[in-house]
Order: sequence, then C-alpha cells, then structure tokens
Amino acid sequence: MDYYLISPTAGDLSPAALLVEEFVLCDDYTAAGIDGAEWQPEIGAWSASAELSRAIRADSALRGRVTPVSRQEAAAAFARLGGGGLPEEAGLRTLFQERRHLPTTAPLNLGSGSAARRYRILFAGELGEDGLANARTALRLEPTDHPRVVGKASVSAGGHGFTWELRRIGAGIAWCVDVTARLGSGPVTALGALLHHHRQVMREQGLIPVTVERFA
Repeated sequence: MDYYLISPTAGDLSPAALLVEEFVLCDDYTAAGIDGAEWQPEIGAWSASAELSRAIRADSALRGRVTPVSRQEAAAAFARLGGGGLPEEAGLRTLFQERRHLPTTAPLNLGSGSAARRYRILFAGELGEDGLANARTALRLEPTDHPRVVGKASVSAGGHGFTWELRRIGAGIAWCVDVTARLGSGPVTALGALLHHHRQVMREQGLIPVTVERFA
C-alpha cells in the first residue's frame, strides 16, 4: 500500500489528513484502478478518496501539499491526527469505499516474433537534484546521449531479461520509467516484483505514481 500525508499548505510539515492507496493490477501487472481511503481528523472517520486521488495527480498546487511516506511514518501521523493505531493493511482494505478506475487498452501487437513486453510507469511531480541523484543510484542507471533519458540499466533476474530507462516527459510535467521485459521460462512474478520496486523507488523521491501501462 502507498501512504500520503496531506498538509494544510505547501511547506507545512504538520499533516492535516492521511491518504492510503493501493493499485489494482491486472494479471499482466498493468494498473486497472486505485483503491483508497482518506482519514479526515475533523470528522474522525475514513472517507472515499477517489476524487482526492485524481486531484493530487492533476493539480500541481495540491500536489505541493502531498508527501509520500512509509507505513511507519503514516502510523505516527495517524496517531497524531487522533486516529489511534493505524489498522493493518487487511483492515484498511475494508475501508475502501470507491475505486478510481484507470483506462486500460490491449497492448499493441508489434509482431508475433517478439517475446518482449514494454511497460511505462508514469509519475506526476518534479524531481529535485537530490531526488534525481537518488533515483539514478537506486535504479542503477548509466548515462545516455538522449536529452530526455536520464539513464538506462539492464539486468537478468528470475530467468528473464529486463531493461529500463528513466525519462522526463515535457518540461518538468511528469516522469516515467519505461521497462522492456524479455520473458524466459521463469515465474512471471519476477516482472511484477521489478515493476513494483521501480514504482516505489520513484515514490520515495516524492513522485506520485499515476498508472502502469503496457505498450506491447
């Protein structure tokens, strides 16, 4: 699950609300939706969060008040906000009231001779110099000559071959990690684990994941 603190104003470190989200994934690890719930201390209750989930990805001003945090940090904030002990994740799932559905399309058929899958993990937000440096290290990126590609890396894991790139989209509008998976005979769960890892790496640098798409 992903946890976010919502502050009353940008730059204010005191949380005014807590948002809990979980991506709903298809069998091929693309995103079909986002479940979530918002803790509102003024009413002392959890509420539906689909609109807030959409807004933090679309509204840069609101996004300036959002801080991605770990579960441990979320639990501490939840206690400060009068909620007591943060429920376990199984309990939090029972509080999800409304799913934010994400558009899904069938991947393009780029030829029956190719066993590769191509994914894009899309993020909203901006990366500062420290965040960019941390992302380069965590994703083990090597420099490229492309002006919008921060770096590229490859690895073999679980019987599969994976290559990924960190890209800028527009002038600070968004970021993405593009992943090419050449699947072998090993369990496909290795692909899901890699996509999850890359999504969390970028989230730890302050970006907000928008979706996981598949192009092939």
